[in-house]
Amino acid sequence: MEWGWRNQGGLALLLMLAAGCASLPPGGGAGPEAAAPSIPPPVPVVVPPEPQEPPPPAEASAPAAGEPAPAEPQAPPEPVAPLPPHDLLDRVRQGLVLGEQYNSRIDREADYFANHPDYVARTFDRAAPYLQYIVNEVEARGLPLELALLPVIESAFEPYAYSRASASGLWQFIASTGSRFSLKQDWWYDGRRDIIAATQAALDYLTYLHDMFDGDWLTAIAAYNCGEAGVQRAIDRNRKAHKPVDFWNLKLPAETRAYVPRLLAVARIVSHPEEYGLSIDGIPDTPYFVPVETGGQISIEVAAELAGITTEEMYDLNPAYHRWATDPGGPYLLLVPVESAEAFRTSLLQLTPDQRLRVERYTVRKGDTVTSVAAHFGTTAQHLQELNALGNTTKLAVGSELRVPSSVTALPEQVRLAAARVDARLPGGVRAVHVVRSGDTLSGIASRHGMSVATLARINGLSTGATLRIGQKLRLSAAGRVSSGGVVASEGSGDGRKVTYVVREGDTLTGIAEALKVTVDSLREWNNITGSAIRAGQRLIAYVDRKS
Repeated sequence: MEWGWRNQGGLALLLMLAAGCASLPPGGGAGPEAAAPSIPPPVPVVVPPEPQEPPPPAEASAPAAGEPAPAEPQAPPEPVAPLPPHDLLDRVRQGLVLGEQYNSRIDREADYFANHPDYVARTFDRAAPYLQYIVNEVEARGLPLELALLPVIESAFEPYAYSRASASGLWQFIASTGSRFSLKQDWWYDGRRDIIAATQAALDYLTYLHDMFDGDWLTAIAAYNCGEAGVQRAIDRNRKAHKPVDFWNLKLPAETRAYVPRLLAVARIVSHPEEYGLSIDGIPDTPYFVPVETGGQISIEVAAELAGITTEEMYDLNPAYHRWATDPGGPYLLLVPVESAEAFRTSLLQLTPDQRLRVERYTVRKGDTVTSVAAHFGTTAQHLQELNALGNTTKLAVGSELRVPSSVTALPEQVRLAAARVDARLPGGVRAVHVVRSGDTLSGIASRHGMSVATLARINGLSTGATLRIGQKLRLSAAGRVSSGGVVASEGSGDGRKVTYVVREGDTLTGIAEALKVTVDSLREWNNITGSAIRAGQRLIAYVDRKS
């Protein structure tokens, strides 16, 4: 507001000068200096009083003989810059309450992190948008802040992480456990990847396990990894054999025996990174995002534009959505950066229903059905019926007009993979074939199905500029299914498609090589690996579809 006041004053002076000095060039002398002859600036000089003038204020009077001269008026103090936000990791350190544990298994896990500083740095860099929300929720429930670090070992804070056991999201819920804790999973949305919903479900589950195992947090955390039934069986066996029933003495799967020590090792590293030769960048202890009610379905691309961020950033904040738009059945909620929230809300209110979804109009042709038109535009029959208030109608009148999704940019690779996994699980499956119709182009088909032209062309052995024939069938996914358990990113390369694979528990070089259809020797060469030792969380680079 002060800046605006000063500019108004400058404008008033400019008008005064313009009235008295019409010969001045436009804009010349419009600053404060030009106004000096008519409005002298205050000068901090003491002026002796004239006899005929009334006495000046006491503070301006001349000093008496022998008295020190009054101090010159002081300039106002410079505004103090606000202190930088506190480091969120300092807050985490203060809330680590499980105590220092001394066990060689923890030492081994801590040494691994110490020997992989880049992995630690990347993990906490990915954690930055999400961790403050998680810490707040853990603290609000009075739980140990070690639990806020669980996503480090579950998913390395990869929002689209997907395991060999089909666990998904930061907290790695399998489908059945997700359903048990009310995480919705459908064609549009997977609540296991919802930052807010999955965090609440994970903390609900951990609290339940803590109560179930008589307040023993280490046993509860073990059960989060392998299930409460398996842990209970191990406890029952030990009791029957008159053995201790604490976590360290239970016979559990190898993955779980390493899981709890790994979490404690992460807590130790966060507490004293310097002892392990590590430096973890601080994370501001301020909210990164806020949830905003959308009031209905909206295109993710449109939402990103309203928030002033990229489509990829919008998906990273809202990884539960794996289609071009949010779920028409809700939740009607998007996470947006704090600084964008107000503008986002305001702009959202100004959109028409068609603008929210970027729909276009399609004229029904002979032979069209709701199902065929929906497939053509990369959506579901149910959604098309909802867009057009068709009820359960599946037949369409030739010449009638339908609202259909317009062309959208290709989905980010990790989003496309998430959608493909859903399609593969559907009863009968979503037809992974597109039948070319009049007016179709490779770019149009690729856009509707959330992939790049290069990917669609490669899958079908075509050039990107190929001419299509009416009736031609195009595959929308590769025939050989690559295990996407650890695939988190993919991009084109001269040597083939470059894939980043995050190693999961139980993975082997041989198994990964077979899944990606490459050789073990190639994997070793691309990743500077000697031998066959790999570790969960390790990122491997591979070039698939590579011409030898």
